[in-house]
Amino acid sequence: MADRIYMDNAATSFPKPPGVMEAMVDFARHCGASAGRGAYAEAKACEQVLATCRARVAELIGAEGPERIVFAMNCSEALILVIRGLLNAVPRGSEAVALAMEHNSVLRPLNALAEQTHLVPRIIPCDRRTGLVDPDDIRRAITPRTRLVACQHASNVTGTLQPIAEVAALAREAGVPCLVDAAQSAGHVPLDVRALGADFVALAGHKGLLGPLGTGALYIRPGAEEHLPTMKEGGTGTISEQPFQPTTMPDKYEIGSHNAVGLAGLSAGVAWLLERGIEHLREHDRQLCRLFLECTDGVEHLTVYGPRNPDDRTGVFSVNVAGLAPGDLAGALEADFGILTRSGVHCAPLAHQTLGTYPAGTCRFSFGPFTTVQHLRKAAAALASIAERAAVGK
Repeated sequence: MADRIYMDNAATSFPKPPGVMEAMVDFARHCGASAGRGAYAEAKACEQVLATCRARVAELIGAEGPERIVFAMNCSEALILVIRGLLNAVPRGSEAVALAMEHNSVLRPLNALAEQTHLVPRIIPCDRRTGLVDPDDIRRAITPRTRLVACQHASNVTGTLQPIAEVAALAREAGVPCLVDAAQSAGHVPLDVRALGADFVALAGHKGLLGPLGTGALYIRPGAEEHLPTMKEGGTGTISEQPFQPTTMPDKYEIGSHNAVGLAGLSAGVAWLLERGIEHLREHDRQLCRLFLECTDGVEHLTVYGPRNPDDRTGVFSVNVAGLAPGDLAGALEADFGILTRSGVHCAPLAHQTLGTYPAGTCRFSFGPFTTVQHLRKAAAALASIAERAAVGK
């Protein structure tokens, strides 16, 4: 990545902190066993790797205990455990509430269930400028037929931070389970799940938590597991004499041998976050947001989408240059300036319909803890240069 500036952290974070790769290599080289599949030292060492990772994730998000953390292969799988688990067998005409800014990891399962079970998705519109939802719109959408309220924390298109505490309170008041998609917020902004009050929070291991691809987690509030059927059953390495899936947490939702190599890396990534402190990292993110907004303000032919207040967003920015397709803008950024971004609709078509950027989408910049002020200034200068060239070429 020499002489290249990585700005696609919303897809997956890079680079990883020191210690992540080392932890993965160390596990693969010196342990390699599967937790719960033996009483020998290496199998017990794997159990300790998983236990440490679970405890660190629980500490990071303020969970009641490590047993509240269920490992998944990514955030999408964590979301599907809840969406399918709660809605697969609901009565005809049941409803699920979600935002227009949601990722396809929420929208597609709901749409599939609409065909398979006649579930009715209630998609709540968001502000066309900021992408922000009005909690009163969610309040009005919840009915006696509502079986789930799903709400993202931060948008992967605009970085918009939604009022998830208010949304969770509305769902709790109505006696409806609440699922929060924290794929783009965990590791970037402080997250206290006990204070939040949501029943389920899905996490991506490979984004803000700074772990490798193929890792994720689901937080389940104490007691919520009693109402969430399993979507998968199989070997757990625990109480194997029983013919049915364990009901204890987290074994109820985890089957087969874990991605222990990946979880060793995730554990190291979360340890790095805990050492630095999320408040400190959030302030770095705010600084980058503030600088990007300042440096791009007034650039002719350039549109920057989303909230203008750094407190209302994370470092995810969608932009467009007039007369230039998003893919061509991303191509020019890489070819001429070595800046790596992502173009298109970012698996969030309704978000782009909200912004008025559908179907072409936008070019997205997304920052991480290793993004610097110098990176930001180079990115803003590159955008100004490309916008000027595009205007001259008309």
